[in-house]
Parts: sequence; structure tokens; C-alpha cells
Amino acid sequence: MKIGVLGSGAWGTALAHVARQAGHEVQVWRRGGPWEPLGGAEGLILAIPAQGVRDVLSGLKSIVTNRRALIIAAKGIEQVTGLFMNEVVAEVVPRAEALVLSGPSFAADVVKGLPTAVVMAAERLEEARRWAEALSLPEFRIYASDDVRGVEIGGALKNVLAIACGISDGRGLGDSARAALTTRGFAELTRFAAKLGARPETLMGLSGLGDLLLTCSSRQSRNYSFGFAIGEGKTVGEALSLSRGVVEGAFTVKIAQALAHRHGVDMPIVEAVHAILDEHRPPDQEIARLLARPLGPEIRQG
Repeated sequence: MKIGVLGSGAWGTALAHVARQAGHEVQVWRRGGPWEPLGGAEGLILAIPAQGVRDVLSGLKSIVTNRRALIIAAKGIEQVTGLFMNEVVAEVVPRAEALVLSGPSFAADVVKGLPTAVVMAAERLEEARRWAEALSLPEFRIYASDDVRGVEIGGALKNVLAIACGISDGRGLGDSARAALTTRGFAELTRFAAKLGARPETLMGLSGLGDLLLTCSSRQSRNYSFGFAIGEGKTVGEALSLSRGVVEGAFTVKIAQALAHRHGVDMPIVEAVHAILDEHRPPDQEIARLLARPLGPEIRQG
């Protein structure tokens, strides 16, 4: 097949590599380039920052025909609207079939051919399976899912939680604190997902727990490294300037916090990251607030 990859950053480059290794003809689109070379592609992979997806789709929609597969490899929530990426696709390019590719994967590992497992989600499971098989390699395993909302939530919110773990490590709070943050963050993630109609088992998989474990403990993660810099005493602006690329969690946290309030979901860790990043509160103040929360049962019923 001919596959178009929109985005020439690290992740776009890695996915273009995967598609070529799987035997496909690949056309990479760079920002500002013409749309016409993508016209004959059977599938398009959106490997661009989440907040830029709508703008790119607005230019792309003129060449998208019925049922064209748009594989979303961006992890985030649109700040202005609160829409997930598949909803943005449905709004801007309703003729396309939106799929979501997510899971624990660093671009550098993928390019090196190191073993990686991710998940492809679509409203129709057979479509997810078709594209999972088309892009899988022995060392790049793609599992199929029909829980698009669950896969998107896992990919978007794990970035916010990775920032929290980075801040904790930057403050020198230790491995036990990071383990607690990761676990309680996962509880927030599953509560949020359940409220928005996702299946709990999806969040136990690659795009939820798997991605969370990877990004909450590695300096390869831009979100974790950004949080670590803040924990060391850098301002938000200084930490952003040190990043090697877009820190998706920094843009997701404000709308994630707003959606949690709108749906009545208790997410204290997300709330703390929002306070530090968007309200410029000192990290130590938010850490103290988290530690002062009332004790209660670990597992909530209902």
C-alpha cells in the first residue's frame, strides 16, 4: 500500500520507518508542504502534536475520500474544545475513518528495532485488525481494540501523570513516592475513563498502564524530563525551553482538569500538576496538599 505520514519529527520518522519495513510505499509530509503527493495514499498517519491536528486536517480534507483511514498517533486533548483527537477528525473530516495508535513506545527504540508493543483502535474491530496486521513487524507488535475512547484517554492522560512523577523525582522524593504517584495516578486515570464511557480493561492494557509505566520513570520521556526540570527548580518556561520537542502533557493538563470537574471526577494529582503549570504554584505547596488529603479506602466502590 501507499501510506502517508504527516509529521517529520521523531515519532513520524519512526512510524515511517515501520511502514517501510512492513513493505509499504511511504510518503512523508512536512509542515508547509503540498498535499497532492498524499492523494493516492490508502492510509494516513497523523504523527503531529495534538494541538496542531485540527489545522493540519483543515488543509488535508480536500484530498480525503470516503472511508480513508486516518491513523491518529498524537496523544492529547484539544485545549479549546475539550475534544479527543478522533472527535476532531470526525468533525473536520467526517468522510474518513479515524483509528488511534497508542501504547508504550519511544521513537528511538522503534527505529533501533527494539521490541515494542502498541495498540490500534477503531470503532470497527475488523478495521483495527486490518491496520494492525498491515503495520506490524516481528519487533513492533500491534494489538487491535474497538475501544477508541479508552485508548485515547490512556495516551493523553499518562503524559500529565508523567509530569507529576518527574516533579517528584526532581524534588528527590524517592522511588517509593514515584511508585505511589504512578499507582494513584492510574486510579485517577481509570476513574476518568469509566466516567467517559471507556472500558476498564482497556486502561489495564498497553495504552493505559503500559504507557504509564514507561513514561513515569524514564528520562527519554519528554513529559517526565519536563517535570524533573520543574522539580529541580526551573520555571515552567525554562523547563519547556529545555525540552527536545513538544511536551504534550503541558497542553493537556488544563483541559483534563476542566473535564474532570465537568464530569465530577476526583483527580487530585492532575489538579496538582495543573496548579503548578497553569497557576504557577510552588511544587512543594502542591506536594504538601496531596500529603494532607484525608485518608480513605484504597479501592472505591461504585
